[in-house]
Order: sequence, then structure tokens, then C-alpha cells
Amino acid sequence: MTDICYPNCEQPQTRRGQERRLALLLCATDLFLEKGYDDVSLDDIVSHAGGSKASIYKYFGNKEGLFTAICDYRREVFFNGVCLPYSPDCVSLKNYLTQTLQRFYHHIIKPENIAFMRMFTEQSQKDTQLANYFYDKCAVNIQNTIACALHQAHLNNEITCMHPHFSATMYFGILRDVEWRILMGLKVQENDLEIFDYIQYSVDLFLKAHQKV
Repeated sequence: MTDICYPNCEQPQTRRGQERRLALLLCATDLFLEKGYDDVSLDDIVSHAGGSKASIYKYFGNKEGLFTAICDYRREVFFNGVCLPYSPDCVSLKNYLTQTLQRFYHHIIKPENIAFMRMFTEQSQKDTQLANYFYDKCAVNIQNTIACALHQAHLNNEITCMHPHFSATMYFGILRDVEWRILMGLKVQENDLEIFDYIQYSVDLFLKAHQKV
């Protein structure tokens, strides 16, 4: 799957341009979350962020390109703060798997992230290209990160994992109930200790299923 490209898009070459682009991203995000994607115009964004629509056309091409860029930005924040590469010299596999799910849980229960996840789900249902793009860029990349960690642990004789991508899919299923509750607007478990006990229990079972015989 190749990147989605919109006409007349370009990356800013100066610090001022980068700051201007980020300001447009953040302002548009706030407006989309407040009013909904369909009820926000480019004029609304410019009115709140300042500048002109020419900057939006220059950096994003159009409204759809701006929304895609917002999703890309939030994806980068997610990978930088939640789904980190596995470093066996610094952390055990058990702690790595446990801490990743804990960070993932804290990320998806934030009110702003819940609102954005729901909005993205609504928009992706209208745009198959957008849905495929972010499935490849986000969901697949997340699972690949865990699959690489499991494969590395397998090569180091820590576990037996013949199909790391299958196992990575199983691993993220641990929090599937929380994700479904969020998307459907149901109450999410508010007791961190209880959910963390559940995560620890699940990771223990997951590793037991992959233990060396």
C-alpha cells in the first residue's frame, strides 16, 4: 500500500513553516473533535489558527489531506510513547509485553483519544482508501513491532514462537474488550489496579503458551 498523496502537498523546509503546519494540524484536530469532521470548513480552521487557506492547500492539498496528516501525526505520537522497540538488554520480555499493554490502555482511555478514535472510525467507513492506508500504517505496524520482539525472543531461546505474527495478533486481543467498549460508548473499567492485574494475568498465560518445552 503506498502513501495517500493529495495534490500540491509539500513538507515545510523552514522551522517557521514546520511550526505553522503543526499549528494547523492541532487547531483542525480541536475543531474536528468539537464540531465533527463534516461541520468544519477550511475557513473555520483558518479563522481559528490564523493565516490563509493557501497554507492548507500548500501543506495538505485539501481537507481530506489535512485529516490524513492529523491521523499520521497522532500515529507518530502513539509509536513514540506507546509501542516501543524491544531491547532485551534493557527489559525482560515479560515486562516489555506488560508495559506495552499498560501504556496502550492508558492511551486509548484518554477522552481526547476516545473521541478521535470514534471520529476516525466514522470517517474510515466513508473512505475505503483511508481505512486501508491506516490499517497498514498503524495496526499492521503495531503488530509487526510485537512480532519482531517475539521473533527475537524465539531466536534467543527465551520462548518458542513459530508464528510471531499470529501470536502478535493474539497478544493485542488482550485489550480487545476495552477497545470495543470505547467504540460503542460503553463504560470502561476505571480501576487501573484491576485492569493491570488482568493484563499481568493475560501476559502470564500468553508466555506460558510460548514457553520452551
